[in-house]
Amino acid sequence: MELDTLLERALSRADEGDWQAAAELLREHREEFDEDAAYHCWLGVAERELGHEGVAYEHFRRALALQPQDPYVLATVGNGIAAFDDPDAMEALKTAAITAPEMPLTRLLYGAYLSREGFHDWAIEQLTAARELDETDPQIAYELGVAHALAGDHERASVALADAVALDPEDGWARVVFGLVLLELDRLEEAVGELLEGATLRPEDVEAQLLASLAAAAYGWLDEAYEMLERARIRSAEGDWPLVAAVEEQVNAGADEARTLLREDVGPQALRTRLAERP
Repeated sequence: MELDTLLERALSRADEGDWQAAAELLREHREEFDEDAAYHCWLGVAERELGHEGVAYEHFRRALALQPQDPYVLATVGNGIAAFDDPDAMEALKTAAITAPEMPLTRLLYGAYLSREGFHDWAIEQLTAARELDETDPQIAYELGVAHALAGDHERASVALADAVALDPEDGWARVVFGLVLLELDRLEEAVGELLEGATLRPEDVEAQLLASLAAAAYGWLDEAYEMLERARIRSAEGDWPLVAAVEEQVNAGADEARTLLREDVGPQALRTRLAERP
């Protein structure tokens, strides 16, 4: 089998959401393509999607060692090892962006890496370029918003995140982050809508339910506040119980108390954590 045919078949299974089948198909052909960077790149992606982070990392490292020339592969591998704080990630991502500056993905992944490493100006430059190359990609708009937020410019962050949400209204993660940024701008009326919608789209995200509960209580929507609190309680694990109890206490205490906990403690912490998540 030719490598292109193998990758096409594997990615077809991945597009259907069957990463297990994609990974199994790729594993079956390791002897044939063990010296090919693209093979290890996509097997790494499949293993990562299955939650096999350590195995994925080994494949990404193997791909990088094979010195890939394809900027798409190089960017994907660089992004893959960045999740493990591998210092070689920056060079891989930078090389991909330099060799293929017209490719939105290379700019996106390099910019996203730079923003989380604290190089805010460079990150915004790369992500702005990516946005100009593809104004329809919600991930690019989201990462540009993240870069502005990490740089402390919540106003520009809110504009980019609004675009991301408009481009992909079903992305609950982006809606929650957008809502948290709006809170930083004292735009509670807009924030509560985004947080409620984001929590609804992410029913297993306990923190999102609690954020939505506090925002609704702060805005005076008690029915919604208690509904989200109950959703959080149903899905909470033992580690979530202290926060669930704290939120319940503040919701019961009234709008001012809920607003204080949301704005001074839970909200900022949740925003910092979510902004740090890599693509």
